[in-house]
Amino acid sequence: MMNKEKQIENLIEDLDGKIIVVKYGGAAMKSSALRNCVIKDIITLRESGADVVIVHGGGPEITALQQQLNIETRFVDGLRYTDIQTIDAAIMALCGKVNKEIVRLLEKDGQRAAGLSGIDGSIICCRKQKDPDLGYVGEITKIRKELLLILLIGGIMPVISTVGIGDDGLAYNINADTAAGRIAAALGADYFITISDVPGVLQDVNDARSLIIEMDEDEAEGLIESGVISGGMIPKIRGITDAVGRGAKSASIIDGRVPHSLLFALSERVASERGDALGGRAKFVGTTIIGRKREQDE
Repeated sequence: MMNKEKQIENLIEDLDGKIIVVKYGGAAMKSSALRNCVIKDIITLRESGADVVIVHGGGPEITALQQQLNIETRFVDGLRYTDIQTIDAAIMALCGKVNKEIVRLLEKDGQRAAGLSGIDGSIICCRKQKDPDLGYVGEITKIRKELLLILLIGGIMPVISTVGIGDDGLAYNINADTAAGRIAAALGADYFITISDVPGVLQDVNDARSLIIEMDEDEAEGLIESGVISGGMIPKIRGITDAVGRGAKSASIIDGRVPHSLLFALSERVASERGDALGGRAKFVGTTIIGRKREQDE
């Protein structure tokens, strides 16, 4: 059985030059202890020679700011409706408070980072979403990666908030899971990791032992259709499957409530790709979605 220290040592040796996109959210963003773990893990990845891109949302921060500004929070079928006041609040909360806090923490620990929104350099191009109509909510039409590549070549870590620019020149809120997946695909990420508040995909939501370690895109869609994957997990899993389908090499969802789960998940994924036997795998690795098996077999 490989001990954790050896796993991390082997991981660091294997990540030089790899592109890793991290979708950062959930408890790992709210808890200061977990937030520090994530920042330390990201710094370890960066110091190992990996190129890291962070993508984040921040729904709770938008809601909190709306309350401070006395802006009504409206939902349509459980989805946030973004009117003109709300998109202004989203820009302030996501591009300002949340984004700059992440950059500040990275810079404090000696990492060069640049806080961006999807509007900067037209990184996230979109059009108004019409079905359902949620106001200033957009659907992605294109990811422009040039600015991200320039920053990565210069040794600067991009930190991206998911507000996009529409073909009408207006700002639109974008689902962070969807945006992260599209960015990972555009960059051909070696590893796309979604940090969430669940162990991964569970066959039975009431049984953590039913964790599905690995599945392909078709299997993931089947679990959505059958209702095994439901609610807020649907956009997360569809963001991951979309990333794989569009060119990301590996995509996983992991439990951000476990300290240093990012490093453990990546080390175990690398070890799995080598064919190494692992101990405690299910506790850390979450669920990885791979390309369709029928395509791999051809």
